[in-house]
Parts: sequence; C-alpha cells; structure tokens
Amino acid sequence: MDKRELAGFLRSRRERISPADIGLPAGPRRRTPGLRREEVAQLAFISTEYYTRLEQARAPRPSREVLAGLTRALRLTDAERDHLHHLAGTPPGPPPGPSREVRPSLLDLLRRLPQAAALVLSATYEVIAWNDLAAALLEDFSALSRRDRNLVRRAFLGPRPDGRRLYGLSDADTFAHTMAQNLRATAARYPDDPEVTGLVDELLAGSAEFAGVWASHGVRAEPTLCKTLHHPLVGPVHVNCDVLDVTDRDQRVVIYTAAPGSPSEEALRLLAVVGTQRMEVSG
Repeated sequence: MDKRELAGFLRSRRERISPADIGLPAGPRRRTPGLRREEVAQLAFISTEYYTRLEQARAPRPSREVLAGLTRALRLTDAERDHLHHLAGTPPGPPPGPSREVRPSLLDLLRRLPQAAALVLSATYEVIAWNDLAAALLEDFSALSRRDRNLVRRAFLGPRPDGRRLYGLSDADTFAHTMAQNLRATAARYPDDPEVTGLVDELLAGSAEFAGVWASHGVRAEPTLCKTLHHPLVGPVHVNCDVLDVTDRDQRVVIYTAAPGSPSEEALRLLAVVGTQRMEVSG
C-alpha cells in the first residue's frame, strides 16, 4: 500500500467533482475546490474520520468494500478504479458488469453523422445508443424495451418480422454466430454479472443453434465489411460496415454508409426524410 500516493490521488479526484455534480449547492462558505471530505465519506458510506485519515496517509489498508464505495463516490473511470486498487495494495477484481454508459462525445458523434446509420453496442450486443438514420434503417429502438434491444437475443430467439433475421442482413447467420462467439469472451470477462450469465442461460435453453455455436468454442470470424439490408420501404440497401472499438467502455460503434452516388445512398437519403414513419400507399 502506497499511503502517500493514495492520499494524493483521493484528494485530486475529490477536488475535481463540483457540488453541482451531485446536486449540492456551492454555498458562499465553501473553502475547498470540489467536494468536502465529509461529503465523499457520506457518498462512500464510510466514516468521515476514516476518509480523512486516508487523505492524510495515516489509515490502514482499505477493504474492497471501501474501495468500491470510493470508486462510486468519486466517479472513477475503470482505469482510475484499477489505479486506486493498486495504490491500496489490493489487486482489482473483474469489472462488475458491462458498461451501458455512453460517453457524451460518442453521442455527439452519432448526431454529427446524418448521412450514416450509426449505433453503439454494449459488450452483450445491446443497442445502447443510435442516431435517427439507424432507427429508420433498422428499427425504432426507442419503441422497444431494453430486453428487445439486445441483438444476440433477437438473432436467436426472435421475433423475426416478415421472416427476416436481423433486419434482413445479407450475412445475418454469420453475424449471429460471431455474436455468440464474442458473447463467450464477454462471459469470461464478467463471470459474476447476473445479466450476462442470465442472457447466456436463456440463449442456451431457447436456441439449439446458439447451443451448438457455444459448444463449438469457435474463434471469432473475420468481419463482413460490406452488407446488404433488405428494408421493407426502400428495398435492398448496400452498405459499408465499419466497427470502432471503445476499449475503455467495452463497447462498439457500428457505422453503416453507402457508396457516394449509388442507389443505396439515395435510399438512405429517403429514409433520413421519412424517418421511422411508414408510407402507406392507398389502393
């Protein structure tokens, strides 16, 4: 345990959080930047005396429970959480579960891509953010429950509107198997997360196809860079597919674009105008 480094790290993290971040008024008599020690202690569910001793490099080694409380109270990133554990002389355990929090900069990126369909997937293939064109091209995810926004569940357990698997993707079967293989790696990273284990158990019980892929211990296939989606309004849309890994959140950004000047680009332009509305043609 490096008491002096731990003390300095805690102090620096405390001072960067404003009272407004946790819903407190700044107050005219606040003499310290950021939060007060007693406020951090209250948020971490520890005594003010013990937290004060931590910042004074006089406290004994904190338990994992205390470190978890400090991580939550100080709003640490995963990297900062690991650093806190190392300073305390307690190796960090596995992350508690896949992150569903999308960075504001990524949300802004989705909005800045009006001619591309873009979405963010969690480590369990839950759609956790999307832009308007992605909703028009694939599905209005805002109308779905969180459970139904999970693509690996949709791939193996349905529903399949009009008999189409995964929005009529040309490589739907390959993509489904890739998701199953990647989900095994996710389960290894988060062995104690009930949502991950529950999802795997549900898929094993409900899909013989998933159970077969799971049992094969297959290696991740090469990604398909060009796909065709069969949209009920505009027909086949040929797109390039690029995937950006957000390693610190264990997330993926998926971006669909069409070749400039192609009929598929015109189809995406039409969908950008129509949005998630359905065009009915009267007889």
